[in-house]
Amino acid sequence: QVQLVESGGGLVQPGVSLRLSCAASINILNMRRNAWYRQAPGKERELVASIITAGITNYADSVKGRFTISRDPAKNTVYLQMNSLKPDDTAVYYCNLLSPTMTDYWGQGTQVTVSS
Repeated sequence: QVQLVESGGGLVQPGVSLRLSCAASINILNMRRNAWYRQAPGKERELVASIITAGITNYADSVKGRFTISRDPAKNTVYLQMNSLKPDDTAVYYCNLLSPTMTDYWGQGTQVTVSS
């Protein structure tokens, strides 16, 4: 069974940085895509950032220039570096792996709250 364990969330003030981590129990490079999603209260889950096999990254317009997705294949870990956090970034953040057979794997989510 695939397990994804997220960490790094918390309560922070606007303007600061956080780094989320997602440790996977499988080889992340064998996945079609590694990604981070988020879901704010009353809103649908949205794709925040993704990285595909070739290393190409993609970001939601709302986080471009502030968030960076990366990965460490040796640790099977995917990261989301979040800078200049805003209150609108408040959400539960989920790690996602998409397999070659188009199966989605999800972490349990980690809460990020940005508030003064």
